Amino acid sequence: MNPLRSLWFNLLLGFVLVAVIAVGVVAVLVNRTTTRQFEIYVSQGRQMRAQRLAPLFADYYVRVGSWAGVAQWMASLDEPDGGQGPGWGRADSNDRLLLVDPEGWVLADTQNVLVGEHLTETEIALGTPIDINGRTVGILIAPAAEDVHASREVQFLDRVNSSLLWAGLIAGLVALTLGALLAWQLTAPLRSLTRAAHSLAEGQTAQVQVRSGGEIGQLAQAFNQMAQSLARQEELRRNLMADIAHELRTPLSVIRGDLEALLDGIFEPTPEALASLQEETLLLTRLVDDLRALAQAEAGQLKLKRQPVDLVGLLGSVVAGFSPLAQSQGQALRLETPADLPLVEADPQRVRQIVANLISNALRHAPSSGQVLVSATVRPTEIQVSVADDGPGLTPEELSHIFDRFWRGRKARAEGSGLGLAIARELVRAHGGRIWAESSPGEGSIFHFTLPIAQVSSVRRTHTSACVGKSDEPSFAQPGEMRYNIAEGA
Repeated sequence: MNPLRSLWFNLLLGFVLVAVIAVGVVAVLVNRTTTRQFEIYVSQGRQMRAQRLAPLFADYYVRVGSWAGVAQWMASLDEPDGGQGPGWGRADSNDRLLLVDPEGWVLADTQNVLVGEHLTETEIALGTPIDINGRTVGILIAPAAEDVHASREVQFLDRVNSSLLWAGLIAGLVALTLGALLAWQLTAPLRSLTRAAHSLAEGQTAQVQVRSGGEIGQLAQAFNQMAQSLARQEELRRNLMADIAHELRTPLSVIRGDLEALLDGIFEPTPEALASLQEETLLLTRLVDDLRALAQAEAGQLKLKRQPVDLVGLLGSVVAGFSPLAQSQGQALRLETPADLPLVEADPQRVRQIVANLISNALRHAPSSGQVLVSATVRPTEIQVSVADDGPGLTPEELSHIFDRFWRGRKARAEGSGLGLAIARELVRAHGGRIWAESSPGEGSIFHFTLPIAQVSSVRRTHTSACVGKSDEPSFAQPGEMRYNIAEGA
């Protein structure tokens, strides 16, 4: 990767730019403020100097009676001990003085530059009036020096600017050093994430250390969760392939063995032998259909033919279809519904498949002489269907995997395809409902799922409970009327 495009370089560049801009702004503000305040200070100093000298000029005017010879007298102020009165001495060559008459004409200039020139009112306003008996006879002005290169004020400002420049350079170096360290520290977790992502892309397990609780820490946690999820998905994928291979191998081995026996003349092609082959073929077909339905549901490609469904009649039909199996195993299969059960918005064939998978699973786990109860409960916006059995129940670990593909309970390890509950979960989700299980070891299991209530008038029912399997029950269909596939358990 180009170092100039790295996040570290961009952060460092950003830190340095911010520092340079900040130092530059501070330097400009300090320079302007210092210059302005120093100009005010110098101006006030010149005015105070003119005010101190004004009495001397007034005394000269009183003694002479005019300003005649004042230029020579002003020059004598610059001579050693040539000043009038104690405390004077040689003035700096830049301490210029102007004497102006009341009309603004320059009478004397210590540098003999502006003599005879007329000053503006603004320039005159900076001076100190020289009053004699209440009459202004002149104005004394201490202007700035013309030689700016020799001006002490300019020299002072140059020293200030030089100090600001050095301070800016030092601050820039400090910002560069600290910015580099800070940028390196900030990007360290991202570099770890990058290395972990490369490892993950190569199929290796990868985790990053979470050092903080900020945004980068949250990113690291999310990455770890993603890595764990990918590892679980990869494990599930491998298990799925192994399970599919195992499930296909058994019926295919039976079919192959029977066909080889028939070809070798070991078995005769009797109706019984052909029926066995057909049974194994149907098992394969059912497994492939279940896999296809599960794949479509998980991919969101399952097309539902939604319509208002009479759930009471549908449940009764499915329960009646399982009645012979329950009776043959000595189990009691019952259906209980409220007197007034609204219609649901669902695909009736898919709901039949959901209920059939749950009942098949319950009958498989319920003991002989046990019972399975199918019930429906009205919720504010949905109908909750429950299938309960009095089987051995599930441990918390088993309960967490109950809807996984190809997972089977302890009793049903060798029974069914292990796809029934996984298919039921995806079908319920496709309807916008919820499905969950409740179970404790030794107390049986209850599977619940919900379906949305249809936006039509409710259909009232006159029965609330029925014991299924009796031929005189008018609300249930006969077993021979059932026309749907049942996935074999979970």
